[in-house]
Amino acid sequence: MQRTILAAALAAVTAASLTTPAYAETWRMATKMPVDSPEGQLFQHFAERVDDYTDGDLTIQIFPNEQLGKEDAVLEQMQSGVVNIYAESFAFMKRWEPQLAWVVAPFAFDDQAHWSRFMNSDLVDGWFANAAEQSGIVPLGDPSAIVRGPYRVLVSNTPVDSIDDVAGLKMRLPPNQLLMKAWDNLGAQVMTLPWTEVYQSISKDIVQAVTSPISMVEAMRFNEVAPHIARTNEYYQSIGFMTNQAALEALDDDTREGLMRAYRETGEESQTAMAEVADASLERMQQDGVSYTELDTQPFIERTRELYERLDAEGDLPAGFLQSVQDTRDVTE
Repeated sequence: MQRTILAAALAAVTAASLTTPAYAETWRMATKMPVDSPEGQLFQHFAERVDDYTDGDLTIQIFPNEQLGKEDAVLEQMQSGVVNIYAESFAFMKRWEPQLAWVVAPFAFDDQAHWSRFMNSDLVDGWFANAAEQSGIVPLGDPSAIVRGPYRVLVSNTPVDSIDDVAGLKMRLPPNQLLMKAWDNLGAQVMTLPWTEVYQSISKDIVQAVTSPISMVEAMRFNEVAPHIARTNEYYQSIGFMTNQAALEALDDDTREGLMRAYRETGEESQTAMAEVADASLERMQQDGVSYTELDTQPFIERTRELYERLDAEGDLPAGFLQSVQDTRDVTE
């Protein structure tokens, strides 16, 4: 009887060895987004691609809806290797390199391609390297690859058709000194309010406007109280795949290449998927009576550039920031 049980156990182990990769590994990936959101679907496609391109040698286990904790808790888990990927804004890495707050500098870039070149510049590479020395966390590939937004808008209860209409506009902003200085410089009356209080504050005319990713306007119902949407391209955003460096370097070459291929293709998918989501949302809102304007952003860029030059003269800009913005602007496509 014992021999029969032992033989059966050995047979089961042998069968498992034929179907399970010899060096199979599971990575934990933390996100804030629900699985059925556009970003959540992108993450699932990424995990499926990793499984496919590594022949099952690497599995991505996704933990949505902040199941593993808030930003600070997840970043600590990343440092210890409990979490391997955190899909969120690279600006959270400013805790290790404060200059990374400037990856979302408002009105510094002519378009998304300009911003993408900046994100891959020597200056930003250096910021990420400094953060990696402190944290052991690095970007997984091109830090601009996976699009978020995909663009930002100004939502208001009064029309904003040009930079002149910003003068005196009561605008809600988060408690971000960089953004507050930029919009104050453009003439707005800046107020800081929690994101969840924006709807009520606009309905009571405490504030008249808020900036937002286009993809969040309908979800937050801002269009119900602020029926004017103006595309500003205030700054560009990506979903940063922050990655545990030691775990990444420990992968064999083939597995790492499969992971990177999955990342690159997910970035390509995000370019179209996020645009389709935004277009569908905007179309629904316009059908409900919302007006939509694409602003001439050059005056915004030029006036904010003057602010940056003053800050630079006062020593309040990262060293080399303006030069890098200019250098990446001059690159010929």
